[in-house]
Amino acid sequence: MTTDLDPTPDLAPDLAPDDATSVSLWEGDEGGLEHAQRLALVTLLKSRFISARTHPRDWTVLVEHERVIRSRLNDLFLELAIDRTREVAWKRQAVSEAGARLPTLLYDAAWSREETLVLVHLRDRLRAGHAGGDARVYIDRDDVLDHVATFRPAHATDEAGDEKRARNAFTSVAKAGLLIPTASEDRFEISEAVEPLLPLELLQQLLEQLREANGGGADAGGDDQATDEPSDVRADAQPGEPQGAPAEDTDGMLIEEDAE
Repeated sequence: MTTDLDPTPDLAPDLAPDDATSVSLWEGDEGGLEHAQRLALVTLLKSRFISARTHPRDWTVLVEHERVIRSRLNDLFLELAIDRTREVAWKRQAVSEAGARLPTLLYDAAWSREETLVLVHLRDRLRAGHAGGDARVYIDRDDVLDHVATFRPAHATDEAGDEKRARNAFTSVAKAGLLIPTASEDRFEISEAVEPLLPLELLQQLLEQLREANGGGADAGGDDQATDEPSDVRADAQPGEPQGAPAEDTDGMLIEEDAE
């Protein structure tokens, strides 16, 4: 699986135009966006998502200039999706009303099995924490790895390989920005963006398919909060709409980012 690894564009903040009345940043620049708007747009294009928690500057600019940023994305056959409750925004492939296939800059890649298990666990912990009144929810690395290990089929013998894949999955999810580092290297804050990336109605079929893949082994996620919710999406579903909407077919990343 591939993810957007760098949530912050590699642009220096001192590139603001000398003339405060002009949006031009270099000789021959015919762009129509101001410096801050361009930074927010680039961050949105490079990253799987932006949020008020992890990208406060870009989130503020996006909310204040939503229409113009949405317009620039539309020029690239992309749409802007915003979850205002959780203060998360992401891009997705536009779909023609006539059913015609539109050009795409997004790379269609599924979460791996282990990454999906990590996401399910993070989402459950996030919802449980919020239900308990926690404004921010934290989790330890070992907690996540132990959860993934419970899905190991009874016939699996490569424990070292399974553990390595689980650790790599944890790292991938963290690099995607869904785990926010803390002062402790093994403790992370769970990003609010987990909910839009894994809508509630995906979980029942997801967990059922994981059980089937395990040959009816571990009762994976049997006590999860969302296992009684309906679902019609495959287990490798990509980031989609906020809760209550179908999953998207793309994971919101640029093809050239995948090549890095």
